[in-house]
Amino acid sequence: MTQSAVTILTVTANPSLDRTLELSAPLHHGGVQRATSVRAEPGGKGVNVARVVAEAGLSTRAVLPARTGDPLLTALDDVALPYLTLPIEGEVRSNITVADPDGTTTKINAPGFALVAAQADRLAELVVENARGARWVALCGSLPPGLPDDWYRTVIDALAEANCLVAVDTSGAPLAATVQGRVDLLKPNDEELAEATGVDPARLVGATAHGDYAPLIDAARTLVDRTGAAILATLGAAGAMLITDSGTWFATPPPIVPRSTVGAGDSALAGYLIAESRGDAAPDRLRTAVAYGSAATALAGTQPPRPDLLDLAGVSITDLSGAAQVG
Repeated sequence: MTQSAVTILTVTANPSLDRTLELSAPLHHGGVQRATSVRAEPGGKGVNVARVVAEAGLSTRAVLPARTGDPLLTALDDVALPYLTLPIEGEVRSNITVADPDGTTTKINAPGFALVAAQADRLAELVVENARGARWVALCGSLPPGLPDDWYRTVIDALAEANCLVAVDTSGAPLAATVQGRVDLLKPNDEELAEATGVDPARLVGATAHGDYAPLIDAARTLVDRTGAAILATLGAAGAMLITDSGTWFATPPPIVPRSTVGAGDSALAGYLIAESRGDAAPDRLRTAVAYGSAATALAGTQPPRPDLLDLAGVSITDLSGAAQVG
């Protein structure tokens, strides 16, 4: 079923109902603790991106597998997020996040409901059918059991005639398969970037931890040359970097009191897509991405940050292509 075009279409092949437990003391392995609060929210990376986009007032729709009446769809209805589903027989998985008082999170993700080959093909068809007229299609998150590692690559190739831009946020084997052809935006962290380029993750992550970003930039340049993509590399509390065929920029975030890092990367991706959709230049896309990621970290659970919560002025941008400080 093809529906009216949206600005940003998101795809969550492995959605979840996210349950977050906030603790008053650090998690004690093997102990018994009481949560101070419990939240249940619709989740999965693409769903998170779509919720942020919707809060910003852009048209969006989330594509995902779920049966009628699933608790996840009830939660999506509660937040009035438009969605399109591939019917499945089982229930969408639940993921558990335990949040320490300092914002440290421990996440336990279930594997997800297995899809058969026919369902994998139909889900890809739903994406392509509804991508026409969209500015962006964002393929987000892990793949459930039953989907081949190259499923994202297959969808990207099928989208070639849809006249849309494609963003991918995944990891492991699906990311490795994705970077074997063209794509418009990739959002890895430093470890995922190392894995996708064959660089020793310990060396690259260790270098970025000490403020040496040269290995990260070199790895990102490899992907830019191979795929044509812009690389939005998220670096947690350190900020993020944007590497394109025309420049490299580094952003440091505004000061915040962290509550949960879950969904922060999804919010950063949404921020980039929102900024690009309104025509912002590369440094301002990065600024908006980091502002959204920081705002999400200051919220409990996986709440989507509203535009009024952004501290754009607090994000500092440095042009690493040779220009002076931008922000």
